[in-house]
Amino acid sequence: MRPFFTKFWRQCVVSANFFRSVEDRIALERRLRGKDEAKKLSECDCALVSFGKSGRTWLRVMISGFYQAKHGLGESQMIVFDNLHRKNPAIPKLFFTHDNYLKDETGHGDSKVDYYGKKVVFLARHPGDVAVSQYFQWQHRMRDHKMLINDYPSKDEPMSIYDFVVGEKAGLPKIIDFMNLWAEEAGAVGDVLLVRYEDMKSQPHETLRRVLDFVGTPGTEDEINSAIEYSSFENMKKMEEKRTFWLSGSRMVPKDRKNPHSFKVRRGKVGGYRDYFDEAEEAHIQKLISEKLSPFFGYELNDQETSAEASS
Repeated sequence: MRPFFTKFWRQCVVSANFFRSVEDRIALERRLRGKDEAKKLSECDCALVSFGKSGRTWLRVMISGFYQAKHGLGESQMIVFDNLHRKNPAIPKLFFTHDNYLKDETGHGDSKVDYYGKKVVFLARHPGDVAVSQYFQWQHRMRDHKMLINDYPSKDEPMSIYDFVVGEKAGLPKIIDFMNLWAEEAGAVGDVLLVRYEDMKSQPHETLRRVLDFVGTPGTEDEINSAIEYSSFENMKKMEEKRTFWLSGSRMVPKDRKNPHSFKVRRGKVGGYRDYFDEAEEAHIQKLISEKLSPFFGYELNDQETSAEASS
């Protein structure tokens, strides 16, 4: 079932249950979304998992640029599960997911058993940068309905960026719990490739090569160079302004062209979260991360060292 019809069918089912409570309708919609995720997971060649705002769109554009170069596809072709596979069976079916709704269908919220036996690329980013980027997504891009079904704070609630970032609903505690469960389960899942946003910044060629080799579609130096150029920050910004990927939904379309914070491609700065907090707030954020986050991701270095590595 194609994405448009899947979404339309889901909306029809939820609308038909108008007589039920808001909580029941939210639970129903989450199960329907989870059912779609379960189907894609069962059919995919590889799942690419990340918490929201970890660089998934950037990695998706990189991979899309690679398959464009390798198979002579048009520049507006962004990979969305099996759309490019239908054009050329040599292109794998890739399931990009925030691993958000699957548990509502399967009931497996305390493990990653649904992914056992699957190839998984896990994309990580420093939780401080994720949390700040989530704040701007919530403020300027997120639809009210998406906030409702994912239990984000209401925009009617006055909330500073610091309160959002340290808050339980959408901030660091939620991000760290998500990452830690994947760290605990990586060995059981088995075939997991950890990719960090910071490595994409500092070593884009090598990082993309690792992903492509893992997926099973290695490329030439020219093909990888073409993909890196295509997915550069400057080019992605231009493509978003021109709505190049409008057929792929809202993932690369600005909410408000006059507001730079409403663009999907916003700053992409490693360690940029520090720009928004005073000394005491930053120290508290760093303490939360250092005490709670698993060392699996390599963020146990202090922030200055991590940023220096990513920019070297």
